[in-house]
Amino acid sequence: MDRLAELNTRVEELESRLAFQEDTLAQLNDVISLQDANIRALVARLKELGDKYRDLSFELRSGGRERDEKPPHY
Repeated sequence: MDRLAELNTRVEELESRLAFQEDTLAQLNDVISLQDANIRALVARLKELGDKYRDLSFELRSGGRERDEKPPHY
């Protein structure tokens, strides 16, 4: 009988640990999902900024002539 009580105690302890680990994994999954969404948004924003930088660099290298120059017929 003593052995059965010991086994019950061990099983309860294992069940408790398993429940705690499952909860921890769920919390970690939530954090990872949020971080993934944030990283995707940051990557998209970085791409936008890179595109704008390339456009501005092109304008600076060309001296902004396209906008400032008068058409040839003036």
